[in-house]
Amino acid sequence: HIQDPASQRLTWNKPPKSVLVIKKIRDASLLQPFKELCVYLTEENNMIVYVEKKVLEDPAIANDENFGPVKKKFCTFREDYDDISNQIDFIICLGGDGTLLYASSLFQGSVPPVMAFHLGSLGFLTPFNFENFQSQVTQVIEGNAALVLRSRLKVKVVKEHREKMTVQNGIEENGVVSANLEKEVGKQIMQYQVLNEVVVDRGPSSYLSNVDVFLNGHLITTVQGDGVIVSTPTGSTAYAAAAGASMIHPNVPAMMVTPICPHSLSFRPIVVPAGVELKIMLSPDARNTAWVSFDGRKRQEICHGDSISITTSCYPLPSICFRDPVSDWFESLAECLHWNVRKKQNNFTGEEEE
Repeated sequence: HIQDPASQRLTWNKPPKSVLVIKKIRDASLLQPFKELCVYLTEENNMIVYVEKKVLEDPAIANDENFGPVKKKFCTFREDYDDISNQIDFIICLGGDGTLLYASSLFQGSVPPVMAFHLGSLGFLTPFNFENFQSQVTQVIEGNAALVLRSRLKVKVVKEHREKMTVQNGIEENGVVSANLEKEVGKQIMQYQVLNEVVVDRGPSSYLSNVDVFLNGHLITTVQGDGVIVSTPTGSTAYAAAAGASMIHPNVPAMMVTPICPHSLSFRPIVVPAGVELKIMLSPDARNTAWVSFDGRKRQEICHGDSISITTSCYPLPSICFRDPVSDWFESLAECLHWNVRKKQNNFTGEEEE
């Protein structure tokens, strides 16, 4: 029996007590919704609210005396310093799709359910409107909501060790927490959980990128062009769509390989099964290095001998739906991309039919 993706529901083993509120930084339009939401969560539902420390450093929040008593109840944390992964029951995002990507980056293992409100410039991943937030949040707390499990990519970057790196107070010189960094003799290994896509491109070089793509250890092609995108179905409507790929529903277990401006007329985007391992390396005869980024973050250079291994993660991101996974997805296509929107053809009049 193949499960209907619209049948997945959110259920709580015990009532949720703690919630992480993520707000887009430096956006004045979100201050009032943020304050209203936090007051509702703390005073009406007695929830423990976690907020990133830099959010509360905004002068409009820090200098608001009426908000002071609510702010004192918050638990704060700092990215890359504090681990809150085992303390959060669910997440609420206020902003655009970037807030959901940021929430994903905070949880390198299991991710709590995410409820995302559409208050940004694009609402592909943020289906909720803030006007009726009280009733919608209450429904989620009561466990009355549909759910879509958005698959993520587990990415391992192996770099040849070329320079000495010092560790001070558990933080690397480049700002990465040393707990996420393994050391081998002559190698540096980093791991990332990616919701949208891994992008390998030519960076500042004027030459074509020249990278080899392996699938389960077999060389399948060499990419000559501006680069290549490896995306999840969720990411198929992001950079991959702009590069000419098909759009895939998030319930489909797959990974997409999409070239960026390939120097070939026949290099079409392909979809591969979710269980395979993709590996990307610089071609031995490549003229220049390549650059890689993960959901637009942690951008870094890839040199000869380095490798990027990509598999489907066993830790998806549970995204709470406004209606159900099918309705939400097609509504986002129509709303954000105006998919298949055109003027309808006029019907025949009686005389024309004759």
